[in-house]
Order: sequence, then structure tokens, then C-alpha cells
Amino acid sequence: MSYVPPHLRNLISSTTTTTTTTSKSNTSPTLTLATDCTNLSYTSNSNSYSNGFRRSSSTLSPLPDPVFPLWNPSQRVLTMSPDQVEEVRCRLNVDVTSAPDSEPAPAPIESFEDMCLHPSIMKDIAYHEYTRPTSIQAQAMPVALSGRDLLGCAETGSGKTAAFAIPMIQHCLAQSPVRRGDGPLALVLAPTRELAQQIEKEVKAFSKSLESFKTAIVVGGTNISDQRSELRAGVDIVVATPGRFIDHLQQGNSSLSRVSFVVLDEADRMLDMGFEPQIREVMRSLPEKHQTLLFSATMPVEIETLTQEYLSSPVQVKVGKVSSPTANVSQNLVKVPDSEKLDRLLALLVEESSHAERSGHPFPLTIVFVERKTRCDEVAEALVAQGLQAVALHGGRSQNEREAALRNFRNGTTSILVATDVASRGLDVSGVAHVINLDLPKKF
Repeated sequence: MSYVPPHLRNLISSTTTTTTTTSKSNTSPTLTLATDCTNLSYTSNSNSYSNGFRRSSSTLSPLPDPVFPLWNPSQRVLTMSPDQVEEVRCRLNVDVTSAPDSEPAPAPIESFEDMCLHPSIMKDIAYHEYTRPTSIQAQAMPVALSGRDLLGCAETGSGKTAAFAIPMIQHCLAQSPVRRGDGPLALVLAPTRELAQQIEKEVKAFSKSLESFKTAIVVGGTNISDQRSELRAGVDIVVATPGRFIDHLQQGNSSLSRVSFVVLDEADRMLDMGFEPQIREVMRSLPEKHQTLLFSATMPVEIETLTQEYLSSPVQVKVGKVSSPTANVSQNLVKVPDSEKLDRLLALLVEESSHAERSGHPFPLTIVFVERKTRCDEVAEALVAQGLQAVALHGGRSQNEREAALRNFRNGTTSILVATDVASRGLDVSGVAHVINLDLPKKF
């Protein structure tokens, strides 16, 4: 039997035989966190919970209800006055908007210790030398930890991945353990393989101390059989691109029946890439009880529509100005005939290389964006012919080639990355000095 979304099930219910399972208890599982960040306790009463999804297990046992624990920060944060809250938000350059009919948004928290996180998460935060939350983390994490839906607007490199990864792991730890045949407890959808890989890496970093915690990455360009086996064994978190994840749902390799935490990362980019039908298919097929976090660098009408349809009274958190360049970026527009662009680029980067050599500095990391795969290869080859260290990155390269290109660019082995828009968003590479758009974007 193939995967059937909820909105189509009524059409086939008259032709199928249903089995009714009676729950022994109507009490939802609860998790209580003391306000002094100690003595975390967890009690679970299994309920019958099923939204009609096909599960890969041959026997359909009752699904446990999702748990949305009552969370409180430290007492110090709870006693902050409204003036103190606004003062912190102003200092962090964070703008927060709550729906008129909802509770005020939680206060920003400038210390991980005051967030009352699971001890294992705190251990991994310390291990990776995270000292203080970034602006988006300080405000978005309390919103997510409190169980509220979130609309987050922050630029790449702001720390937004940790802003949803840490609350997501905390949420998963409150749930009954996954069993073989269960779908994930949490789902992250991202537009590209590269971004999905970065997210998975960060999720694993903050769950390093949790031996039985399982994360799977589901993207195109890799072996689908390995993904199938991993999904069917049961995982806590799936990080995926929309198209490949829908493939697995249709094949019965995974399920949405236990998903209670959803993240749409770089949502505007996913819409640009034509993933709106897949996103809508996933969102309308989720269990009724779930929490949604949506992150977008821009706020076009399509994102506002998606937010209104699938987020419930979300708290909107903006860091800086949405849809505006960062303050430390200088932008220049140079009009050049198309036939002269490559020569101008070569002259510019050869001069930059000579300047770096004279000053005794390494060549500054540079990204060149082009429109087509063939153009990407052509430009990279021309740069290499001039003695520059350049590599091409586009969808036509194998996964291993793409990973090697990014790895060499990050560590400085290669100083120039020539890429199509596969890498235009979501890649967090520190130290990039120049970004050159050789071809003008199609959309503004």
C-alpha cells in the first residue's frame, strides 16, 4: 500500500477494513522541568495515537502521543521586568512580534545555562565551545523551547541552525523512544544537499553525548538504499530535501505519524526552487499536534501565505533588517557586455592574486556565481589556466566531488569557488572576502 495523505483518505475509507484500537488511558505523557534547571523528571502513559499513515512495521501497535513539555527558564529570567526584556532585545538588535490574541513572547536569554536545557545538550554545547547565544539564538530558542510556532528572519551565519537544532533535540528527548518502523520525531526540510549536510552536522554536534540518538540525512545524489535502511530502522530526526523525502514517503520507507516538530529552513529559497507542492504535501499530512518553525531570509508574499496557512499564532523574530544587505558588505555594480565578462573577471582576479603575493597575504576566498553548469566549468577552467586555484561546484558533479570542493574551499586549499545557485544560499563559510555574480540573477 502506498503513502496516502490525510486529505485523500476519506475517499478510500469506504473500500478498506478498519481496525479500532482502544487506549487504556487518556492521560497525555508529561515532562516537568523545575525552574532552577535541576531535577528533570519524565513520566509517560502510552495512548493510542494514529493519523492513518502507513507504517513500515508489519504490526500496527498504538502510537504514543507527542509530548509538549512545560518549559521554564531560570528564575533569574522569569523575574525580568518588561523594561529589562526590551532593553536586552534592543541590545541584540532583535525585533519580536506576537499575534494580538496570543501570550507575549518569552524573554530573550543571553546564557545557555539560563535556558534549562537537558544536561547532555549542555555538555555538547560546552564541548563545542559555544559560550554565549547569538542574537537569533537568544530569542528564537526560548520561543521554540516554550512550544510556540516561530517565524524567524536572520541571515546565513547568524547561528540560526543551532537556534532550532537545540530545541528540536530537547523536544525529541521528551518523546517516547522511536521503534523500528516508526517515522521520525522531528523533520527539517532544506532546499539543497549542502545546506542539509550542514544542518545534520550541527544536529549531530549537539546530540554527540546521546548514544542512542539517531539522525538521518535524506537528500538526492546519494544511495537511496542506504537511506531506506536507515529510515526503516527508526530515527529521531530526519534532515531532508523535500523531493527525496516525498520519494521515501511514497515508498513507505518513512512516515509522518510521529512527527511533532517541523523546521522549514531557507523557506524562501525552497519556494524559489519550486518545492512549494512538496512542502504543502508534507505540512497538510502532519499529525494535528505539532510545532512548526519557519526560517526565511526574505519575506515575500508566498512566505506570508505559507505562514498563515501552516503556523499557529507564530512569534516572529527578526534580527536586523529583513531583505537588506549586512552592514559590513560593500556592493558594486559594473556594467560589462556579456562577451567581455570572462576577460574582465580574469583580469580582476589575476590582479588580486598579484596584490596578495606582493603583500605576503594568501589569496582572499572568493565565490563566483554563474547561471549554467557549462558556464561554471568554463570559468573554473579559465581561472586554473591563469594559475589560480579554482574549483567548480554545480549539480552535475557527483556528491563526492561537491563535498571535496566545499571542503577544500573551507580549509583554504582552493581559494576560488565557481558555483551555480546550488550554493547561493545556506552555505556558512567563514572568511569569504569577495562574492562575484558573473551572471545577473533571473529573479529580484
